[in-house]
Amino acid sequence: MEALIARITEATGLGADVVEKAVGLILAFLAKEGPQDEVNKLLESMPGAREAVATSGDGGPGGAMGGLMGMMPGGGVMALGTKLMAAGVPMSQMQPFARELFAYGREHAGEDTMGAIVGGIPGLSQFL
Repeated sequence: MEALIARITEATGLGADVVEKAVGLILAFLAKEGPQDEVNKLLESMPGAREAVATSGDGGPGGAMGGLMGMMPGGGVMALGTKLMAAGVPMSQMQPFARELFAYGREHAGEDTMGAIVGGIPGLSQFL
């Protein structure tokens, strides 16, 4: 996980603590919303990924608004964006952040796995 955090920190200029939290939030989101077989392959291929999910503190969308956003097209991704901003990732850095994370995922889990994850979550492709 340290190599991924360093890579995203360099690409975005964000602090390592912000990157670490945001990686956990994104991986937790993928684990909840993505195709389970492919997400499991991704998490197994990335050292420290399961721990990042476990320590992300992401209990999913909360309250009535979180539930409503999750039901809207792209709501899940929109809710993730809100969580990332709260963790310290500015909107302007979300796309570079996601690109680095998914490039790392492709390097470790393969193009087919990442393609299935992106294709399986509505609205996710717009961040890449």
